[in-house]
Amino acid sequence: MNTSKEIFLKEDLISLLEKLNGDEKGKWGVMSVQQMVEHFADAVQNANGKLIVPSLNQGERLEKFRHFLMSEEPFKENTKNPLIAAEGVALRQRNLPSAIIKLKKELNYFFEIFDLHPGLKTQNAFFGDLDYAMNIQLLHKHAIHHLRQFGLV
Repeated sequence: MNTSKEIFLKEDLISLLEKLNGDEKGKWGVMSVQQMVEHFADAVQNANGKLIVPSLNQGERLEKFRHFLMSEEPFKENTKNPLIAAEGVALRQRNLPSAIIKLKKELNYFFEIFDLHPGLKTQNAFFGDLDYAMNIQLLHKHAIHHLRQFGLV
């Protein structure tokens, strides 16, 4: 496993997001900064097992998705997610700082639950059952995608 990706998620991601004031426009897509943070918190909840989404892929399609996941190929700009409405996610937190705090709590829980249950696998709608290392890979790839979207990397 790439420990630099784990360290990035533990130590760098939140501080990068805290640089945003919430008015920034993405280089692509329709999500606002707060929508993106809440969307990423949902992804972390999926990775930590709190949010269970049925698998959409099987067989050869799942193999192709997993090959992409484990590669260093980035998500493409404007990647469509059929689980998200065209206008983005509905806001649930009162403001961007609250959304970032919620994301931080979900990330902390992710690391805690996998520390307690090292063999745990969680189900991802696109990539199937993921262990800790695969979840780290996905969360890092996903985070970099959105950080690029808002000009932070």
